[in-house]
Amino acid sequence: MMTQPNHHLTDALIADYAAGRLPEAFAVVVAAHVSYCDACRAAVGAQEAFGAALMETAEPVAMSAGAMQAAMSRILAAPPLRVAAAPGGAVLPAPVRDIVGGDLGAVRWRPVGMGVKQAVLPTSGAGSVRLLSIPPGMAMPEHGHRGREITLVLQGAYADADGTYRAGDVEVAGDEVEHTPVAEPGETCICLAATDAPLRFRALIPRLVQPFLGI
Repeated sequence: MMTQPNHHLTDALIADYAAGRLPEAFAVVVAAHVSYCDACRAAVGAQEAFGAALMETAEPVAMSAGAMQAAMSRILAAPPLRVAAAPGGAVLPAPVRDIVGGDLGAVRWRPVGMGVKQAVLPTSGAGSVRLLSIPPGMAMPEHGHRGREITLVLQGAYADADGTYRAGDVEVAGDEVEHTPVAEPGETCICLAATDAPLRFRALIPRLVQPFLGI
């Protein structure tokens, strides 16, 4: 059984997820982490209950013609994000398997150099989300952020200046963070990462290939 994570979602992310305000790319990462983490799952439930209580006490307002039909259409058209842990032997949690169509064997990896592979997942709306496969001991290029990046470890581990992140841990990085993640020795590090803006690389080569990799 997977141990409980040591690195968690921020309160702001939990509130936005519970209220349905996150773009799908970020919602997938949050749902995947929640499938591992009892504490964050409870926090999401508390936020949802709080929101329901607010709606009960809110003053009613007149709705425009067709508003209910439009809302139901959006709900039915949205892809389900199941909060369920990966079954025994599986690496990808249910929200990710729903998109990939299976576990790691179904992922269409694309080499990006030095043994690192990525697979950009199809999502709608702002931002993008990708799976990353990083060989043990491999250092990712030093980079900063022009927006927000959420990284969830699904297998193995990596470390940067802020600590070590293992399976189930999530790292939330804003534009104030610059780091050089390094995969820990042992098994290949598999991560799920969502961004809403291009990364800011220091070195020339990562900057040159960045447009082709979409990061």
